[in-house]
Amino acid sequence: MAAKKILLLTGDFAEDYETMVPFQALQMVGHTVHAVCPGKKAGDKVKTAIHDFEGDQTYTEKPGHQFALNASFDEVSAAGYDALVVAGGRAPEYLRLNPKVIELVQAFAKADKPIAAVCHGPQVLAAAGVLEGKKVSAYPACAPEVKLAGGQFADIAVDAAITDGKLVTAPAWPAHPAWLAQFLQVLGTRIEL
Repeated sequence: MAAKKILLLTGDFAEDYETMVPFQALQMVGHTVHAVCPGKKAGDKVKTAIHDFEGDQTYTEKPGHQFALNASFDEVSAAGYDALVVAGGRAPEYLRLNPKVIELVQAFAKADKPIAAVCHGPQVLAAAGVLEGKKVSAYPACAPEVKLAGGQFADIAVDAAITDGKLVTAPAWPAHPAWLAQFLQVLGTRIEL
């Protein structure tokens, strides 16, 4: 298996698990992962948030960790990476307002490179206009944005994921086993037991 170079887009108040788990798991299997946030450089930190599902009408939010970025946003381009991961949480609602984020996502999509997004991550993909005709999962509150962007919202279990071509999406962090397994398959990653 050829190791891939993966860009992880995150930001302040991204979901803690949805930033840390893919960052660590993808490295664990031999890939290089660069975590970036607009306006920040390697060594800077983002504050994460922990989202839980505790029986309320929506998720609850608690303080997460200080996550250290290992690459500088201003120095990255889609051409330098094999795939993109977009973390969920609250960060996507402001990341999608950044023109360079939109250009970056569009460049990955135009080059037909694998893209994985979880929870609110598809908000960034919707804003970039790359969901047309795709089956997409996301946190259910993002369903209207997926539909308005021309995607078909996949209302799946919170621990499930869906792949459409090279796009892998899931509703929230309980789906990490399915989401990451499907993303690894799209990347061509082989794990032998």
